[in-house]
Amino acid sequence: IQKLSEQLYASDVNRADSGDIILNLQHKVSSSQTGTGTDFCSQKLFKYVNEAKLFARPTFARLISLLDNYVKHTGTVEIVSKEEIQEETTFIKEIFKTSIMKQLSSFLISKGYYTSIESFENDFREMWFGLFTRSKGPLDSSGFEHVFHGEIHKGKIAGFHSWVNLYLLEKAGQIDYLSYSADGPWTGYPDVFAFQFKWSTYVKTLSSLFLGSSPEFDIAMYTLCYVTQPDKMCTVKLGGSTLKIQTYSWPNSSYGSGKRYLSTSYPNI
Repeated sequence: IQKLSEQLYASDVNRADSGDIILNLQHKVSSSQTGTGTDFCSQKLFKYVNEAKLFARPTFARLISLLDNYVKHTGTVEIVSKEEIQEETTFIKEIFKTSIMKQLSSFLISKGYYTSIESFENDFREMWFGLFTRSKGPLDSSGFEHVFHGEIHKGKIAGFHSWVNLYLLEKAGQIDYLSYSADGPWTGYPDVFAFQFKWSTYVKTLSSLFLGSSPEFDIAMYTLCYVTQPDKMCTVKLGGSTLKIQTYSWPNSSYGSGKRYLSTSYPNI
């Protein structure tokens, strides 16, 4: 896993380069301050993102097309239209064209988790996009929605581990950046941070995420750890530094022959 994760890190050709993203981190909080919801930062987190370069890349464009498909509040059924199903399919097909997903596929097949790329791709779709209920009622959630879009669950922000959506919502005035609590040892991208912010009136006390990475890198790292070490802390290696990724499956429903949907996955920093 550590060897493959280094290979995936080196293969992220769609990542941001130095200068493509400029952050304004401002205030770093202590662990005792992360849950207060206090706004320590008067300015936005993102000073600049090279949208013309990064978001024109096919995998970024396909990810962004998915982000308006979700009802953020749990308890409301997610109605998936034919157009949205096609957007999911296009996103999956696009990321599976990349070197990152090809390497991940080869690794998982070689280790006996899947028999073919097709079987992996089919299971990938179910584990990430299959619907389940977080509210003991309507089918209101999926692993993809939780991780890459974020949800409002029991009065708090749940999930939300995508730097792309964080940037887009801050740009749209829907996110108020409060502080940061962790910055990984990486000097280039992908990097790893932990942020605090408000989405509307709801607070995220700790959102850990890759920053400057491509969508295929994020989802490949989470999938690698989920398939090989579900519900555990998974140790990966990126550019010579170790990182732990936590994954959880959804225990209350299943698909196929007893397989579990991915509930969440995120860097533990």
